[in-house]
Amino acid sequence: MYNVVDLFAGVGGLSYGFSRLPEFNILAANEIEKDISIAYTLNHQDVKMMNCDINALTEDMLKEVLCGKRIDLIVGGPPCQSYSTLGKRKMDERANLFMQYKRVLSILQPRAFVFENVVGLLSMDKGKLFQRIQEEFSKLGYMLKYKVLDAVDYGVPQHRERVILVGFKGKDNPYQYPSKTHGEEQGMLPYVKLSDAIGDLPALRSGESSTEYIPNPTNDFLRFVCRNGVLTEHSAPRNGVHLIKIMETLKDGESKNDLPEEIRPKSGYGNTYAKLWWDKPSTTITRNFACPSSSRCIHPRDSRAMSIREGARLQSFPDDYRFYGSDGMKRLEIGNAVPPLLSMAIAKQMLKALKEE
Repeated sequence: MYNVVDLFAGVGGLSYGFSRLPEFNILAANEIEKDISIAYTLNHQDVKMMNCDINALTEDMLKEVLCGKRIDLIVGGPPCQSYSTLGKRKMDERANLFMQYKRVLSILQPRAFVFENVVGLLSMDKGKLFQRIQEEFSKLGYMLKYKVLDAVDYGVPQHRERVILVGFKGKDNPYQYPSKTHGEEQGMLPYVKLSDAIGDLPALRSGESSTEYIPNPTNDFLRFVCRNGVLTEHSAPRNGVHLIKIMETLKDGESKNDLPEEIRPKSGYGNTYAKLWWDKPSTTITRNFACPSSSRCIHPRDSRAMSIREGARLQSFPDDYRFYGSDGMKRLEIGNAVPPLLSMAIAKQMLKALKEE
């Protein structure tokens, strides 16, 4: 049994993959946001949740929570807004939270760690930040590897690139990154399309909701996410008449620049007021997946903003996974998460590496 701690745990997307394997025992997790920590606990009830600022997490607190048990693995990634190429990139104090991650590594001295973040981290401060992160982790005696993984290659119905930095104590790092399972190459499973992932959910118009649903999974993705008789959070945001007109005018994959001039919004980036493609994977979703003025998120079939359940599906969360707080908080929990199917691929390879070591 390998003991695990999850830092910056969020709603538990990264924990999910490790929790599915009996060889891993997640002892504790830390998440600073109260509502998000509650959501984590709703789904990982046996994990001790430390709901505090990581800066305040002391060695004594860790020893008490872990009851003196040896930790084999630390997983987690600091808040990514500072590094995101979608957000306003800035070298703020959150960009240096990796030093707190390093501090906990130095206290617990696990055999290995998984540090996850957005690809924007690689070019932050002209690449100097990621170089420094690697230097700091190497000082603790970890041999490092990193690779950019796209969640769509592992059965997630969404293009979502993440940097996965893996460290192992000592002179060797036996971790092998998971092989792609989905793609357009011969022998691969086809990418999971939007229609594959959410096409079975009841059709809604703006402002409508539904709990009536009889699962009839017709593909592997639906067999993974569907739960008998469970449909929650399937409500379409209520929008104004003008926005509804815009959404209904757009065709599959079109954006605001394709709209007639008389209804075209005057502001917004090219990927705003934009429909997703029904027969392609989704673009990367963020906390704004219900806000057409902020991201490409309009439902191609129903011509409306996405429901919370649809956002969760695009991240590959099972239908019985629970979120907590206001609707805006739930979207934040989903939009910032590691997709469970990606975390499962990462966890399986970590188990092999630990056994090999």
